[in-house]
Amino acid sequence: MPYETLSVTSADRIATITVNRPDKLNALNDRVIAELGDAIDAARESAEVAGVILTGAGRAFVAGADISELESHGAISAKMLAQRGQDVFRRYETSPKPVVAAVNGFALGGGCELAMACHIRIASDAAKFGQPEVKLGLIPGYGGTQRLPRLIGKGRALQLLLTGEIIDANEAYRIGLVNRVVPAADLIATATTMLHGILANGPLAVAYCVEVVNRGYDLTLDEALTLEATAFGLLAATDDKREGTQAFLDKRPARFTGA
Repeated sequence: MPYETLSVTSADRIATITVNRPDKLNALNDRVIAELGDAIDAARESAEVAGVILTGAGRAFVAGADISELESHGAISAKMLAQRGQDVFRRYETSPKPVVAAVNGFALGGGCELAMACHIRIASDAAKFGQPEVKLGLIPGYGGTQRLPRLIGKGRALQLLLTGEIIDANEAYRIGLVNRVVPAADLIATATTMLHGILANGPLAVAYCVEVVNRGYDLTLDEALTLEATAFGLLAATDDKREGTQAFLDKRPARFTGA
């Protein structure tokens, strides 16, 4: 489908979703949120797509919310706005197909929250990260207060949330907010190479890894281990497991079918 605020392309089983409002530093408004939801839904449903790269056009990944739109919201409408964004970001987080954020520039506020909802974050050396909502008299509304401490720990998360400070890509890597930092010119190629490496693995196993990590994170350890064992057992009955183990014994690449 045509998009007003996104560019979506597909090649070699990878869909690349680019937030494309460079004149607004790709700021999030209702239209961007809705189209991000449509784009990930389409990627999840497409038989031609096995993985997703999410990035931004121009100098920003996503530089935050569109303040001109946010300014008009009151208590009820702002809560509904937050819930819509949370729902869309959760669809990226729970996608059974791997989603890699290629953070090319500013990832502030909702942009940092969007990157955190992706499975893996690769940052350009020019990227900047932060949750500066307190400077507007607000808190993050798209999951930042919950995902940030889960990624980097409570103390560091509270420092970023309470100060609103902006950090560079190397600091984001040091504290565990991003997985890799690469030169800007290598960003998309690095994300693509990593994603192809993931896609060479069993697709059912990849999907179950995402599901078990997401569902098990807030369970007790005993409950989470039961969840893991159940998924392990289900995978053991698949054609992909039989192919993967036989390929290992035969010393050849596996030919997974997702069955």
